[in-house]
Amino acid sequence: MTDARAERIAKLIEPLRVKPGSLVNLGRDFDPRYKAGLKKKHGVELLHTGVSLLAEYQERLAAQDTYGVLLCLQALDAGGKDGTIRHVMSGVNPQGVKVSSFKQPSTEELDHDYLWRYAARLPARGDIAIFNRSHYEEVLVVRVHPEILDRQRLPEHVRRADVWDRRYRDINNWERYLTDNGFKVVKVFLNLSKEEQRMRFMKRLDLPEKNWKFSTADVRERRRWDDYQHAFSEMLSATSTPWAPWYVVPADRKWFARICTAAVLAHTLMDIDPRFPVVGKEARKDLQAARHELEAEAPKGAPADPYAARHPVPEAGGEQHRRGRTAKRKHS
Repeated sequence: MTDARAERIAKLIEPLRVKPGSLVNLGRDFDPRYKAGLKKKHGVELLHTGVSLLAEYQERLAAQDTYGVLLCLQALDAGGKDGTIRHVMSGVNPQGVKVSSFKQPSTEELDHDYLWRYAARLPARGDIAIFNRSHYEEVLVVRVHPEILDRQRLPEHVRRADVWDRRYRDINNWERYLTDNGFKVVKVFLNLSKEEQRMRFMKRLDLPEKNWKFSTADVRERRRWDDYQHAFSEMLSATSTPWAPWYVVPADRKWFARICTAAVLAHTLMDIDPRFPVVGKEARKDLQAARHELEAEAPKGAPADPYAARHPVPEAGGEQHRRGRTAKRKHS
C-alpha cells in the first residue's frame, strides 16, 4: 500500500486493533463513543471514499481469483450489524458478496462439529463473505448460556473446564489454515454501550415500523450484560492474532462505526493488492483479431473504436491516443 488513501486508512484503524497477545478489558480499553476527532458532517464523504475503494478493490479481487475475504461481524443486540453491512457494501458488485446470518443451529448442524456450519459458508476465491454473527458465537453466547453446550452432545471428556481455551485454540488454528490458503479473515466487533443499547431498544418499541425488530429475548439477554462483557474481553484477548486480528469499532455513533468497518475491510483488500490478470501473447493475438473484426463493422462516419475515441489514453509514447484519432479519421 503506497498511496495517501492507504496511509490515512491505516492511521484511522490502528487505535481499534487489538494487539495480539494483549489482555483486554473491554470497558477499560475501548470507548464506544470514540470518534477519532471526526464530525458527522464529514462522515458521508469518508464513507463514500471507503465504499468507492471497496468497489475498486473488489473488482480486482474477483478478476485475480486468488484470494477470498471473510468479514466476521460480532455485536450485542442492536449493535448495528445489519445497517453496517447495508451501508458499507452499498457500492460493491452483489455477485461477489455473500452474507450469512447464523441463528440457533438446526438438528443437522448439531450432528456435526461446531465449526461445520461456518465452514460451509466460507467465500470462494475472488469473493467476499460476511458472517453476521460468526463462529465466535461458540465462545460467546454458548459460554454465557452453558445449556447450549449441552445440546451439542459433546463427549463427556471434552466438556471440561478448559473447553473455552481449547475452542480459542481451535478457532485460531482454523483461521491460520484459512489464511495460509489465501482466505483473509477480517474480524470486527461493534462495541456498543449499555445506555446506547437501551435507547435503541426504546426506539424499536416506540416506532411501530420497528416493532418487528424487537424481541423480549433481547431484554433477557441484556440482563447478562456483565457476563457478555467478560466473554467478549476473554475472546478478544485469546483470538486476536497476527494473521487475523480483531478490530473493536466504537458503535454508539452509527456513522462512525460504518466508516471504520469500511476502512478495516478496505485496508485488508489494499494489503492483498489484487491485480488484473495480464493477458498472454497468444491470447493477445486473439484479442487483436477480434479488434480488427469489430473495427471493420463500424458504420460509415463512426469511429472504429468508440471507446478509444472518447477516452484517449497515452500509451507507449501516445500510441493509444494516435490510434483513437486515426480510427476517427479513417471513417470521416
